[in-house]
Amino acid sequence: MTELVDKHCEPCEGGISPLTREEADRYLKKIAPEWTLSGDAKEIHREFKFKGFQKTIGFVNAVAWMANQEGHHPDMEVGWGRVLMKWSTHAIGGLSENDFICAAKTDKLHDGK
Repeated sequence: MTELVDKHCEPCEGGISPLTREEADRYLKKIAPEWTLSGDAKEIHREFKFKGFQKTIGFVNAVAWMANQEGHHPDMEVGWGRVLMKWSTHAIGGLSENDFICAAKTDKLHDGK
């Protein structure tokens, strides 16, 4: 079975249904336990902590590069020493496998800090 981190996002311009809560819960078990499913099951989010602004921005830039490569982009809230990362698929108003692929890749970038 291919790990999420080894997969690539499929283009999504709508026309498919978002994952159900049950499907999202199954995917959630495949990524780091720090990720949280929103109450409406339409996004996943995680806060990352860093020592200093430069490391924070380095992480943001690395995620931005990865997101461009995958053609799937997060919402990020950036502050001194922290990043709140939110993944969802806006075109379908909820979650897709792409969000979990990118969350797994985000975790890999953070682990390599």
